[in-house]
Amino acid sequence: MTDDDHRPFLIRGYRRSDREAVRKLCCDTGFLGEPIDPVYEDRELFADFLTTYYTDHEPESCFLLEVDGEIRGYLLGSRKPLQNQVYALYQNVWLFFRSLTRYFRYHERSRRFIRWLLVYGWREVPAAPRRTPHFHINLLPDARKVSTTRSLMSAYLSYLYRSGEKRVYGQIVTFESRRGEKMFERYGFKVLNRAEITKYRAIYPKSVYLSTVIKTLETAEPLSVTTRSRL
Repeated sequence: MTDDDHRPFLIRGYRRSDREAVRKLCCDTGFLGEPIDPVYEDRELFADFLTTYYTDHEPESCFLLEVDGEIRGYLLGSRKPLQNQVYALYQNVWLFFRSLTRYFRYHERSRRFIRWLLVYGWREVPAAPRRTPHFHINLLPDARKVSTTRSLMSAYLSYLYRSGEKRVYGQIVTFESRRGEKMFERYGFKVLNRAEITKYRAIYPKSVYLSTVIKTLETAEPLSVTTRSRL
């Protein structure tokens, strides 16, 4: 395949050897598509929280974007919601105690991030379907194109459809320069709910939202970006 700049790219399944590259990409895009470091300095715990379940416990549901032999994007998915939720309960407790042991070594911005998680995080995250497959998608700035996003999504949605799944949801961050909701609506997703999140406010003063989007799986065919949403 080629992208909008005519550079060839490959969409492929996750391999065990990709783990560190996925974790690095997660941290390099963790702050509104940019590196997480100004918000939270502990890349190890940040990547543990966002990627470990997917890479270590459901790797078959993960897909990667490769350009010139380098991983430039990923889609981490899960079609086992109960397993994912049970793991999250254990992981949240474990990561909480690990972060406490490091808390007083963090700089103030990292401490502010931890406090937000404890006080506001659970309140601000919008509700999501509990028994439905889901995904997280991240691409580096140079790889954020219609063709690469569409191809990653198509690979995952086709995988879900072949596995007998009926619906899928995702939670996407949107802000002034990134209108993700509109893009997903063009792919046939419906916005279920939307909530403002404040964890970046000290650094990024404009409004940031987290939206839950959901789609009914009707076909295993690749997504067509030109298809108008019926929703």
